[in-house]
Amino acid sequence: MRARQHPIVSIAFVLLAALFAGAAAAQANLDIDTPAIRALTSSMQSRHAQLQPYYASGAVGFTRDGLVALRNASAVPLPQRAQANALVAAENQDRLALYREIARANGHPEWEADIRAKFAERWIARASRGWWVQDAGGWRQK
Repeated sequence: MRARQHPIVSIAFVLLAALFAGAAAAQANLDIDTPAIRALTSSMQSRHAQLQPYYASGAVGFTRDGLVALRNASAVPLPQRAQANALVAAENQDRLALYREIARANGHPEWEADIRAKFAERWIARASRGWWVQDAGGWRQK
């Protein structure tokens, strides 16, 4: 028969796990370089020029989970919406692959969520004035 664990022990374990997870992102080399990372960042850099007008118009914004979102479709003329949606989807696919690859390159695939959170902070901090970003309170213009 299994002994019951005291609730305080369970809470302490959860707190230690959360503390370790935060430390993982701090220890990860977010600027690590591999051929796969170079290919992903190159793809994202090429796409940035196409996304920039959507960021500037407020149609697309940076989410708090490290992705981009079409936050105001009405800011995109109807004939361009399919293209905007395709750009957002491609960007998010590359971002997710980038987080996964950075975690793998650091030898810790389990750090992916922490790396993603750290990049979310970076993207929002680097967003230009007037662009839209998401935080715990929702969307706001920077």
